[in-house]
Amino acid sequence: MTDVVRHSRKGLFAPFIIVGLLLAAWTGWWFYLASQVEQRLDAQMTVLRGQGWTIKDGGRSLSGWPFRVSLTYAHPSILAPSGHGLAGPALKAEANAWDPVKWVVVAPDGLTLTRPGKGKVGVRGDAVRMSVHGLTQRWPNVALELVNPVFQPLPGAEPFPIARAARLEFYMRPHKAATTAAADDVDVLFRLIEAEGRTRGPVEGLAQDGKLTIQAEAVIERASTLTGMDAAGVFSHWTAAGGRFTRVRGEAQAGEGRATLSSDLLVAGPDGRLTGDVSLKAVKPLPAISGLARSGSGAVNRVGAAGAAAATAVTGGQGDVDLVLQFRNGRTYLGPFALAPAPKLF
Repeated sequence: MTDVVRHSRKGLFAPFIIVGLLLAAWTGWWFYLASQVEQRLDAQMTVLRGQGWTIKDGGRSLSGWPFRVSLTYAHPSILAPSGHGLAGPALKAEANAWDPVKWVVVAPDGLTLTRPGKGKVGVRGDAVRMSVHGLTQRWPNVALELVNPVFQPLPGAEPFPIARAARLEFYMRPHKAATTAAADDVDVLFRLIEAEGRTRGPVEGLAQDGKLTIQAEAVIERASTLTGMDAAGVFSHWTAAGGRFTRVRGEAQAGEGRATLSSDLLVAGPDGRLTGDVSLKAVKPLPAISGLARSGSGAVNRVGAAGAAAATAVTGGQGDVDLVLQFRNGRTYLGPFALAPAPKLF
């Protein structure tokens, strides 16, 4: 009888053993990463509370194994010493386990913003999210996106200038400059797409019952001094340290009117309001200025806006015209006419 040669089956188990060891190692890494994330968040919250921040939540859950790290906060509430606040039913932060320097934060049920001295406004939309990439950089890349946002002031709050929009976006990145002198500068971009103003408000007046679209970019110098959310806000420290906006460029469309804008330098005065000139190359600006004069907003100087509209009509307000907006003495001027208060940073 011929003997049957039996081959060892140990080799069949080798791939499974390797996979098991890799899975065990990856699971260990995941739990270590999750633990580090929680510890660093807790440490940062302790620091903020020591600086006067009020931070509350209804509980935190951790999930996402094996490929993601997800933190979900129920009913989070954050209030800075300046009075600016953020709250919502839920907030979820998520990162890939193999790339923990990039995070996406989502508010699935919207947010409530607290404006110091002005009350709260609810923000709802198809998407309310923020991504932060490059946490190991001096300045990370930040992107904030609101898709089809709706803004609703809560009872007792002052009106909000925007009722709804197609999109609201804000982006920040390290300044793209070759010199080391610009290492403390950041580039910012703001986009407001097809916004509708509140009834009888200044935005509705500018757009003549149409929609307002704005895109503006600038360089923020001395960005590292944007610290200290005390009662005056971060911009007071930044201004005192010599912070300023440079290379401001943008485009705007309000109803039929369009304009490109530029400014080499904008700074904040002691009262927190912007100071500087903004050059405008406008197409059909008269309807927008006239609409601003007719708006029911208490912030708009209707007499000044009406005078600016009349002067613009004389100089060709139905065609192309070069204009200069001046922010000075706390007011916004078009020529000699005061239109409204200058934008306020703090």
